[in-house]
Parts: sequence; structure tokens; C-alpha cells
Amino acid sequence: MNLFMEVAASGKMISFGENGLTAVLGYAVVFAGLLALMAILYLMGVFFKLRQKKRSEAVLPAALPAKQSAPEPEEPAGEPAPGSAGEIRRFDVPDKEAAMIMAIVADQMGKPLNELRFKSIKEVKKS
Repeated sequence: MNLFMEVAASGKMISFGENGLTAVLGYAVVFAGLLALMAILYLMGVFFKLRQKKRSEAVLPAALPAKQSAPEPEEPAGEPAPGSAGEIRRFDVPDKEAAMIMAIVADQMGKPLNELRFKSIKEVKKS
């Protein structure tokens, strides 16, 4: 028996060319299957990203109230010092909470903190 020959299931001898063709076709089928699986996974990813985007767009306006355009604050008469905007009177508000409130307001208004002037911060207590 030749080194490059083998016996097929039917008992017939398969030549070297037929062995090569069978191997190439087998690899091609496996490669095509992997490409199909990759395409399916890619399309599923696109589908789920679009679905998540639609869900977040539907939930976002309902969860957050629309930003109301507040009138622009009047400019103070004097120039504020760089990095500060004057004194703030605090009523029953710790330093840490006052700093957080000022940072949140600045972020919501889209202005740097040193361009805003806070006159007072007061905790509103429920009766």
C-alpha cells in the first residue's frame, strides 16, 4: 500500500489528489461555518445595541425633567477675584453639602464654578 493512499469507507483506494481535495473542502466548510457564526454574532450585537439605545432614549426623557432655560444672571458690579465669587451665607448646611450643591448647580448650568456667585444656601426643612 502506498504511503499517500488510504482506504475509503467503500473500500476503494483514495489518491493523493483526492485526499488533498477532501482536506481543502473540509477546511473550507469549517471556515465558512466560522464566518457564518461570526456574522450572526456581529448582527446580534448590532441588534442589541440598537435596542438598548432605543430603550435609553425612551427612558431618559421620562426619568429626567427637561432642562428649563433659566434667565442669565446679571453680572456683578465688581470683578470677582480669580477662583472665588465672594462670601456665602450658609444656614444649617455643612461645608461638604454646600460644596456639592454648588458643584451640581454649576454642572447643570454648564458654567465654571468660579463664574457663579452664590449668596446663600439654606436647608429647607419639611414641617
